[in-house]
Amino acid sequence: MSEENITRIQLDGKEVILIGTAHVSKQSAEQVKEVVETEQPDSVCVELDQQRYQSIQEGSKWKDMDIFKVIKEKRATMLLMNMMISSFQGRMAKQFGINPGQEMIQGIESAKEHGAKLVLADRNIQVTFSRIWRNLGFMGKMKLLMSIVYGIFSDEEISEEDLERMKSQDMLDTVLQEFSESFPQLKTPLIDERDQYLAQKIKDAPGDKVVAVLGAAHVPGVTQEIHRDHDLKKLTKVPPKSKKPKVIAWAIPLLILSVIVYTFINNPSAGTYQAISWVLWNGSLSAIGVAVAMGHPLAILTAFLVAPISSLNPLLAAGWFAGFVQAFVRKPNVSDFEKLSEDVHTVKGFWRNKVTRILLIVVMANIGSSIGTFIGGADVIRVFLENL
Repeated sequence: MSEENITRIQLDGKEVILIGTAHVSKQSAEQVKEVVETEQPDSVCVELDQQRYQSIQEGSKWKDMDIFKVIKEKRATMLLMNMMISSFQGRMAKQFGINPGQEMIQGIESAKEHGAKLVLADRNIQVTFSRIWRNLGFMGKMKLLMSIVYGIFSDEEISEEDLERMKSQDMLDTVLQEFSESFPQLKTPLIDERDQYLAQKIKDAPGDKVVAVLGAAHVPGVTQEIHRDHDLKKLTKVPPKSKKPKVIAWAIPLLILSVIVYTFINNPSAGTYQAISWVLWNGSLSAIGVAVAMGHPLAILTAFLVAPISSLNPLLAAGWFAGFVQAFVRKPNVSDFEKLSEDVHTVKGFWRNKVTRILLIVVMANIGSSIGTFIGGADVIRVFLENL
């Protein structure tokens, strides 16, 4: 049996065997099967949480999604990002002729086949997303979203040899270093905390011999963290929302309104110009965002009308209203939900499918409105300073 990509750890009389895998690699799935057959472990740990495990076991749950509920609960952006990440992984998997996460599926099947205890060792995906999102400011969120979008739009193919080389220690360190430099706020919740969580779950797995199937990026961290004790409750706690963004979110519209009113009292024509500028910048850029997402004319009009008002009220968002209108006039049918898992694998599919188009409209309308707030607000302040 090849020891490549395998790390063996002796821990208080327990042998832990880590298999560093690539999530869309044929060789990884085959190696998992070979290791479990040869080692006959007491437990097999897989890098999955309960939610992803059920998704694998029961198939896609897209058909059960309530698009109106998604918008109402402000989950459109997170769901779209999740779909984009799945899209990138799915396209790579399709290129290599293997299902995404096949090595995890193999780990599940091998555990059942050999009577080993299956341990779902990863942290809940929603907790990880929440901790990532809370650690990013506005610009960080935009940068992350644009990076993911670029990954979806890119037609560059990666060879399976390159994919396998990424599992080597040196290549991995390089990738993590570049990742940390681009998104330093993301490395802690996405890599470091999950390394700690995975390490503790693997250490707590029953039996004297444990095989753990992990993405290659986690092997160095788990190897280090498994010799320490970690508080799983602390790692799964969703941090409370910071009050600072709320204060800023209310302060900006109050400032804008105050400036417009003050200017209007002292110079009605200048105040009128400020109000028009605010409406045009907010409404136009939000409407353009919906148009880029190929929204219905009524959704475009809704974004234009609502954005100038919603930008002055942090409890509202132009994208929600535009998304609701789009969902009413272009309501997704059963076929759209059935094709969703396939459509997200192509850029064209994101725009063609009515479900993902609604999500795109929500996100693009909000991005356009946010940009309009900055530009329109700057113009309002400029006119105010000129009329002091």
